[in-house]
Amino acid sequence: MEDMWAKIGETAGRVYHLLEEGEKNLSSLTKILRREGHNTNLVIMAIGWLAREDKINVIKDHGKWIIRLK
Repeated sequence: MEDMWAKIGETAGRVYHLLEEGEKNLSSLTKILRREGHNTNLVIMAIGWLAREDKINVIKDHGKWIIRLK
């Protein structure tokens, strides 16, 4: 289980760094990270991790999930 926490944490770090460049929608963020070898479930868990730590805002706008740093 600890290996999974490490993978989620690593992915959360990558998500955070991508969001430093500007807000992203869930689809584009997932696409970028999948190209880097992260699976979709891991990306979603990482977003949840960052949301729980109150580091990001996640909003639904016109049917798309928008993620941005706080």
